[in-house]
Amino acid sequence: QLLGVTHKDWVTHIQTYTRSLDMARAYMDMLDANYKDSDKYFHARGNYDAAQRGSGGAWAAKLISDARESIQTGVSGQGAEDRAADQEANEWGRSGGDPNRYRPRGLPDKY
Repeated sequence: QLLGVTHKDWVTHIQTYTRSLDMARAYMDMLDANYKDSDKYFHARGNYDAAQRGSGGAWAAKLISDARESIQTGVSGQGAEDRAADQEANEWGRSGGDPNRYRPRGLPDKY
């Protein structure tokens, strides 16, 4: 035990952190790419990458995605149709679907 936290608790916190990094990496890549119609691809990819780390990854991806959509709705004025499309891409990636389904033509290979 360190600082009142067991080894198992530390491992759980570290795993949750690494899963959230998958989501952050996809978001940063989306900003870097700044590519038309790539939003859904990066939604699917972030969720896919996090979910590949196991059920905890899928849980973290859902939590982060739902929070992001809730926040964006208030900030960006995003419509219900776009929110639903984002959530469809999120769920597709989380359930193991290939993110390339949403990949726009011409998006550089590094993404």
